[in-house]
Amino acid sequence: MIALSFAAVILIGTLLLMLPASSRAGQPTPFLDCLFTATSATCVTGLVVYDTYQHWTPLGQVIILLLIQIGGLGLVTLTQFFNVMIGRKLGLRGMHLAQESVASSEPDVYRMLRLVIRTSAVVEGAGAIILMFVFIPEFGAEGVFVAVFTAVSAFCNAGFDLFGRKTAFLSLCGYAANPVVIAVVGFLIIIGGIGFIVVYDLSQYRHTKQLTLHTRVVLTATAILLFAGTLFTAAFEWSNPATLGPMPPMQKIGAAWFHSVSCRTAGFNVFSIEGMNGVTKILSSVLMFFGAAPGSTGGGIKITSVAVIFMMVYSVIRGDEDTLIFGRRVEKSAVYKSFAVMILGVLAVTITAGAIVATMRETHAVAGVDALLESVSAFATVGLSAGISAQANALCLLLLIFSMYIGRLGPVSFFLSLAARSTHKRRLIVPEGKIQIG
Repeated sequence: MIALSFAAVILIGTLLLMLPASSRAGQPTPFLDCLFTATSATCVTGLVVYDTYQHWTPLGQVIILLLIQIGGLGLVTLTQFFNVMIGRKLGLRGMHLAQESVASSEPDVYRMLRLVIRTSAVVEGAGAIILMFVFIPEFGAEGVFVAVFTAVSAFCNAGFDLFGRKTAFLSLCGYAANPVVIAVVGFLIIIGGIGFIVVYDLSQYRHTKQLTLHTRVVLTATAILLFAGTLFTAAFEWSNPATLGPMPPMQKIGAAWFHSVSCRTAGFNVFSIEGMNGVTKILSSVLMFFGAAPGSTGGGIKITSVAVIFMMVYSVIRGDEDTLIFGRRVEKSAVYKSFAVMILGVLAVTITAGAIVATMRETHAVAGVDALLESVSAFATVGLSAGISAQANALCLLLLIFSMYIGRLGPVSFFLSLAARSTHKRRLIVPEGKIQIG
């Protein structure tokens, strides 16, 4: 149901974007380009084939904004919330769908749904109001829509922007020296990326006086990755004339921090992605692949999966039978699913990157590191681009579309559905076999 709902939203968005009224040229935009844009918006990725401001009319921009909001929260989540609002009770199937749509096992589904919508409205609204103080003086009345669009895109970790007035695909490069824009957008990304499960747990802390293992892992991993990403980005790009080089020291640190935040699946950039050093592109690809938290608006293999895998390796080295995190034993099914997510993610990224290099060789030579960054950005629903999407052929666009779709649905639907199916299967008693490892 969740997978089909995303597919339906993408299809409807594609058809709406194909309308002549959605394009500034007044002509229908090609189907594949509209499909790519609708998938990128619904899967809150941010990869684009056209600059959002220069190609799409205000109607097209509103359609993209709605796709971002629906994709960020999930159509099932919104549908179940409105069912609750009109007084319709959810059956067992509806409650199960609502839990899976936000990747939560919280028994009080009604409270969780209200929290998701309330948090989104409050955070996006507050971010938009603050950004209006910057954009209204610059853009006039249109600054209201620019602020709302930017706030929703940031909280939903989408990476779409409306700043291509001077230069196409500019993103936030024109605001690298504006601490208000950088701070507000950065914190919107972080709040959207830690997930509604963590927000719910933090909201209950005053009553419970304790945090769940999931919340502790997410907050700890987020802090470590943000610090490490900032440190290494600053170190590798400090003197690069194409990125941080021309900036004053404090602005360099702020830009490095924002890039680390954006790699958590947001897709905004304050300096040239194409101009980064190769080692920074690899680092960015790793951060993007790790992604955000389960039940968030972000993608990637999820930082909880990364934490489980690292602690499993550490436990094996120590000779422990179980994977321990913060003194708690992690169930084996979670360890298995973490490895499944990681391996399938690596396969998706590798196949896509290989196809980009192989098929674009004759028309536009692509470096392997750029192809890797683009494919990881698609799978992890980030949106940071080395400029490949705007020049990709039909096959590459289709592969990127598939990567975005799987990347958005995988942790939420596909792997959970595999786990759910396994519980209904009859347990078979089979002889044990031994395989030598290492």
